This record gives sequence, C-alpha cells and structure tokens, in this order.
Amino acid sequence: MNAPYDGDRGQGAGGPAPAQGTAPGTPVPGQVPPPAAAPEHDPYVQGAYDYDPYRSQDLSAQDPVAEVLYDRAAHPPPPPGTYQEPGPLYAAPAAPAYAPDPRVWAQTPPPEPDGPSRHMPYGDHATTTQFVGVDSLVTKATDQQPEPDAFAHLYRDQQAAPRTAAEEAPVAAPAPSKPAGRASSLLKSSALMAAGTIVSRLTGFLRTLVIAGAIGVGTFNDTYQIANTLPTMIYVLVGGGALNAVFIPQLVRAMKNDDDGGEAYANRLLTLVVVLLAGITTVCVLAAPLFITMMSPKIASNPEQMAVAVAFARYCLPTMFFMGVHVVLGQILNARGRFGAMMWTPVLNNIVVIATFGAFIWAFGGFTTSGVNAATVTSDGVRLLGLGTLLGLTVQALAMLPYLRDAGFKPKLRFDWKGHGLGKAAGLAKWTFFFVLANQIGLVVVTQLSTWAGSIAEKQGHPGTGITAYNYALLLWQMPQAIITVSVMTAVLPRISRSAHDGDVAAVRDDISYGLRTSAVAIVPCAFAFLALGVPMATLLYAGSGAGAQNIGYVLMAFGLGLIPYSVQYVVLRGFYAYEDTRTPFYNTCIVAGVNAAVSVAAFLVLPARWAVVGMAAAYGLGYAVGVGVAWRRLRTRLGGDLDGAHVMRTYARLAGACVPAAVVGGGVAFGITRLLGSGVTGSLASLVAGGITLAAVFLIAAKRMRIEELNAMVGMVRGRLGR
Repeated sequence: MNAPYDGDRGQGAGGPAPAQGTAPGTPVPGQVPPPAAAPEHDPYVQGAYDYDPYRSQDLSAQDPVAEVLYDRAAHPPPPPGTYQEPGPLYAAPAAPAYAPDPRVWAQTPPPEPDGPSRHMPYGDHATTTQFVGVDSLVTKATDQQPEPDAFAHLYRDQQAAPRTAAEEAPVAAPAPSKPAGRASSLLKSSALMAAGTIVSRLTGFLRTLVIAGAIGVGTFNDTYQIANTLPTMIYVLVGGGALNAVFIPQLVRAMKNDDDGGEAYANRLLTLVVVLLAGITTVCVLAAPLFITMMSPKIASNPEQMAVAVAFARYCLPTMFFMGVHVVLGQILNARGRFGAMMWTPVLNNIVVIATFGAFIWAFGGFTTSGVNAATVTSDGVRLLGLGTLLGLTVQALAMLPYLRDAGFKPKLRFDWKGHGLGKAAGLAKWTFFFVLANQIGLVVVTQLSTWAGSIAEKQGHPGTGITAYNYALLLWQMPQAIITVSVMTAVLPRISRSAHDGDVAAVRDDISYGLRTSAVAIVPCAFAFLALGVPMATLLYAGSGAGAQNIGYVLMAFGLGLIPYSVQYVVLRGFYAYEDTRTPFYNTCIVAGVNAAVSVAAFLVLPARWAVVGMAAAYGLGYAVGVGVAWRRLRTRLGGDLDGAHVMRTYARLAGACVPAAVVGGGVAFGITRLLGSGVTGSLASLVAGGITLAAVFLIAAKRMRIEELNAMVGMVRGRLGR
C-alpha cells in the first residue's frame, strides 16, 4: 500500500515555501513567523497562530483511514494552484455568487465549477476512483440496475420489434396522463384480438349457414339449439361469469405480488375448475331429460322431438368441461399479455363443426331436398352431429397448450387451495353467480316462449320464427360487440384493475370513457345498419334454409338499436369488476332480466305467434336500456361523481345524429331493390350492397360535418396504415 503523499503539505499547512536563497528560520516579510519548536510535542495543543490550526487542508489529519486507503499512484495530485489559498481564521465567508433569490420561483441553478476539483479533493471522478479494499462499495455503486417492471411482460407482444440493449437502457419517465400513448398500446392489442374475433365470427356465421343448410331453421333445428345451448348456460352459471369477471383482477394481483409471477395461483385455479366442471358435467349428462323439460315444455310434450333433444344433449353437455378449460387457460394468457390465443382458437371449433354438418349434407342431403325432421332423422345422423359438436370444443381447448408453453407457463394440478386467495375470489364470485343466475332465468323464459311460439307459427306456415331464429339473429347482432367492444375492454381491463388497485380514480374514469367512445364509433352505425338492412342480411346469409330466412331478418331488425345500450352496459360493468364489486352488477342484471322477461311475456301474449319472437328481440334491447341507466348512475357515484358523461354523451349523440339520415336513405335504397329484384340470393345481395354503400356514404358525410373526434382519429389511423 502506498504511503500518504506529502508533496503539497507546504502549501496546505505551512504556507508558501521560503524564498530561494533565504536561510531557514529567517523571517519573511508579510508572514507570521512559525511557532518555535518545542522540545516535547504536546498532541493536545494546537497552533493558535497557524493559518490552518485544525489542519483542515490536511486530509490525513481529517480522515486518516480514507487517506491511507487512497491510491495516489493511480491518481496523482492536481498541479499547484488548484486550491484556494487559506484566508484569515475568523473572516466572514464571502457571499456566494449564485445565492437563491426568494423573489424568483424555480431559479436557474448555478454553473458547475471548472477544473479537476469538481467532484473530489484531487479532481477525480467518483465512478473511476479506485480504493483498496472498498472497491465494491464505491466503484460499483453506479452499476446498480433499476428494479424490473413486474408488468412489463403483460405488453411484450405489443412491441413492434425486439429492442437492442441500448434501447433497453432506463429512460426518463413519460409525462403522466397521455391518452394518445395509452390508446396506441391498447389499439395494438385490440387489433390482434379483433382480427381473431373477426375470423372466428365469420367462420361462426359459415357454421350457422351450414347447419341451416343441413337441418333447416324450423323445429328440428330448435331441438339442436336447445341441446347446444344447455352446456353454455350451465357453464356460465357455475363458473364462467366468475372466471371472466373476477379472476382477471386476481391473476393480475398474483402476478404483481407473488414471487413466481402468479404461476402457482393460476395452477390452483386451473385445478379447481377441472375438478368442479368434471363433477358437474357428469351429473348434468345423467339429468339431460330434466334439463330439456325445463328448457322447453313444448318440445318435451312431443315424444319424437324429446328423444332427439335428449340424444343431442348427452353429446353436447360434456362440452362445458372443455369450455371451462379453454376459458381459464385463455384468462391466464390474457393476464400475461397474450390476447390473441383466446380469440383465434374458436376458429378451430367452427371448422370442425362445419366439417361435421358438411359430412351430414354429403351423407343425407341438404334440408331443401331431404326435409329432415325429428321423425325422419336416423340415429347415425344424430350421432354424427353430436360427436362433431363435442370434438369441436375438445380441439378448441387443447389448442391452448402450445400458447401456454410459448408463454413459459407449465400447467399442473395443485390441490393446495386453502390459504392462497381462492377463498377471496370465491366470495367475490358468489355475487357473480347470482348475476349469471338472474340472466339465465331470463334466458330460460325467452327459450320456453320462443319455442312455443315457433311451434305454433310453423303449423301456420311461418317457419323460422322460434328459438333458432332468435339465436341466429342474436349471433349476427352481437358480432360488432364481440369484435369491437369485447376486444377493446379485454385489453383495457387489466389496466383498469391495476389503476383501481392503486386508487387512481382518474385513470379508471379515463379508460372507461375511452372504451365507451372508441367502441361507439362502430357500435352506433352497426345498430342502425341492422335496423335498415336486417332483412337483406338474413335472406342472403340463410338463403339455403328456405322461407324462414326472411323471418330471421325481422328478428334482427328488432334487435337493432338495442346494440347501443348492450355495448354500454358491458363497458360500464367492467368498472365495477375492477373494484371487485360483483354485488352491484348482480342487482343491475336482475333489473335487466326482469324487464326482458316481463316484456317478452307481454309480447307472447299480445302479438301473433309469427311476431312474438320479434317482440322478444325488442324486449332484449329495452331491458339493457333500463339497466344501463341504473349502472351508469352507480358507477358515477363510485368514481366521485364524474364519469366523463358530457364527453361520452356528446359522442353518442353526434354519431346517432349522423346515423339517422344514413339509415333512412340506405334502408330506402335496399327496400326499392328488393321490390324490384325479389328476396332471392341475387336480389338480397344487390340490395345489401347498394343499401350498405349508401348508408356508409351518408354517415361519413354527416359525421365529417359534425366533426366527430373519435371517428376522425380512427379514419386517420386507417389512412396512415394504408399509406405505409
């Protein structure tokens, strides 16, 4: 170890060196003579007349340990003249040149000093100075890496390209509350999910077309629809609603708080779902006749229809097990930022079912030639359709496994459920269960009434007016909701949950407002398009099912405008789920289901059998219109009395104002072409294309005049992407 350097002691401690040629001990003019040397040095006595009596410039005297450890060989001292000469001992300090001025707010900081003494006594830099024995405490102090973001992997698939190491360096935090940046990231995730949902919905429509071409849209299809609807209803009742609404926030919290990123919690949840659904599925398969009787007493009263419906149900009910596995795996991927898998895998299910009913047409002929019904269908035909339906859901669930492996998640059974947060989630899911129960009771009432009305109307010569028409029109009507609103809110929900957990009410409000206004750009025009062009849509899509296609179009028109409150309700309820409030959505759904059931009963009693289902479709939208008013007020109160209502209502009002003239003109054009060319495939296609183009043109012109901000932003984004 190097000895302390003493080359500058003459300057710091003893003043300037004697002039050349002057004998030692000779007084120098202008200087105080040094004290006489004492025969014995007293360590407790200081030189009172020294320039530096406490040796403030002598580093070894101030901190001998640091001075000994300092490596002077690697860092030589600065040249003479670096330090300011010492002044009088008791002189008042000079006023700083850059003293703070109390009259100036945020005063400009003084400039940094020049020279080698900027950072350390000898002019060295703190990151390059070497200390013997304490290198790890000093030289590596600036090498500490920032804490990794626990949620960085949630948005890994939203990055356009892999970033380099230089780009991964920490940067300054962006300014808070930037809606444009938030919207950009959400649009990327929404675009991925929307693409999968579009393909899924298109193949789903192709599926309904093939089913209608194979077994028609009358009472025989009603038996299949009831059997195929049962597993969905039971699954949503026993756990589907809780998985969708409750466990996303719980998974996000587990990923944030657990050391393993929430993997153990996800495996416990997966095990719980597998065990629960396996037991419920077994019981439901055995109780299939009871469920069919509950869903449709009219079908149960016909022995032939009852036998076919029970056979279909025993093939379809096991699909609820694979449905639950698919959903829980999809929610695990969603919590890890992998939004595409859950939207794309249903395409495989649709392909399998399309192939199944295509094989039925190849083996037994289409409905227009075979006229198949419950009395004439063979057991081989029922077995083919039932096994194909079950195989479709099985493939859909198993297709999630490669996505999980790619995301680094290893599914395995874990039965240590106690004390790991599942009890809290089950408590929250209690109200979600009641929520779904209220909704399903309303659906059971509609199913019973629509099958009854459809059976009566078909005997009167009006096929396609039962539960099949209701479900097919509902499927087409919900397509914009699934593509736009669900995709946007699936990406927004983890962000809302995190903001709610952090107590950021403003961020929750902004995200809900963004979801409402962004989805309205597509939802409102589509609602008016269904009202104006519902009949040509249905007659074109279901032309192969016979005369019942036009009645499906009337049901679709009745659904029409109800799409707006239906979409708003979906977005608003996400706000309650983000705060883990499942009781309020339950009460709200009771209101919706009660209005829907009451108006549906009135439509069944008042309207003719042919128009009863049309009235039930209108009741569906009316129930959501009442429910959204109640939910809006409660969420506004929850967020401190502000839900950005003026901004949202202005957007919806302007969109509706632009859609009214567009629907009138577009519907008039379509009606005129239908009267001229008929309602066949050619006439339906021509009226739909001409009416749709006219409606879109009038809407865009009116919306441009009204300066709808959200629509202009979307059009600009599309133009920018097309121009690349």
